[in-house]
Amino acid sequence: MTANHSDYDHLRLISRVLTLYYIEGQNQSDVAKALGLSTAKVNRLLKQAREQGLVEITIRTPFQHLFEQEKQLQTRYQIPEAVIIPQLADEPEAVLHTVGRAAADYLLQRLRDGDTICISGGKTMNAIVQSIEPRRKYDVRVVPATGARQGKHYTDVNYLAAQLAERLGGEAYKIHAPVFVDTVEERDLLLGMRHISEVLELARGAQIALVGIGSVIPGASSYFDLMSSMAMSAADWNRIIHEEDACGEIFAYLYNRQGQLCMPDFNQRVVGLTLADLQAIPLVIGVAATPEKVLPIYGALHGHYLKTLITDEATASGALELAQAG
Repeated sequence: MTANHSDYDHLRLISRVLTLYYIEGQNQSDVAKALGLSTAKVNRLLKQAREQGLVEITIRTPFQHLFEQEKQLQTRYQIPEAVIIPQLADEPEAVLHTVGRAAADYLLQRLRDGDTICISGGKTMNAIVQSIEPRRKYDVRVVPATGARQGKHYTDVNYLAAQLAERLGGEAYKIHAPVFVDTVEERDLLLGMRHISEVLELARGAQIALVGIGSVIPGASSYFDLMSSMAMSAADWNRIIHEEDACGEIFAYLYNRQGQLCMPDFNQRVVGLTLADLQAIPLVIGVAATPEKVLPIYGALHGHYLKTLITDEATASGALELAQAG
């Protein structure tokens, strides 16, 4: 009886401590005064209660479901970090702007003086660059990861690199070469040129890679714009999408749903870093939004090309549904 009574008194004391601390919101010092205990004693009782499972904490923030989705993405795809932006609008341009702003903030939180950033082209990269609003200047270098495709500002990675460097207060580099060439021999010749190889070597040694995850949809994706200088037939597109099962591109390299590179006759004509180079960069921030990016994200995550994924709520849900479907 004595032992049981002692247990009851102890648990009653813990209950009073928990009520005052968690329910009434008193600090440990106030709880100690109210119960005639030392602050150290209150601290020990709180710790003991947590260890014994007497405390169950439920977090109900407005966006808790997004934080849980982020954890699911990290677990499912074995990715170090995921950032999901709430769905505040349905218009693709508005979604892209919101995700671009979130990626810009994420970059600034991790950027340090002395860093080198390599970036890809694309509409998402343009949204990020336009959203960058640093509070100070950064001593950084911004380097394109590939050659450029002139004609549209978002496919001209040299332009995007210059814009990003100007906004950050850093130094920009350019690659004076196209992203695609007609033959492997032309690609090898360009990569052997000192002014190109030196810039790509800087990109290869970057601390941060900021990359868009492109879809492969004729007439709708940036990849189509990149390939517009080449004589692409309907048969070529059919082979890319249906025969080779290409679902996305990073740095203009096509890959399938398993994240494996495909279409070697196209990929071998890209002037830029390889995806193996990308995987060696310490922080690779992949950014994509809107439903047509679900499959490209799925493939990119399976290929382990990213360290961080930043996307919107609907796109993240689609990627998780694909993962659950196997």
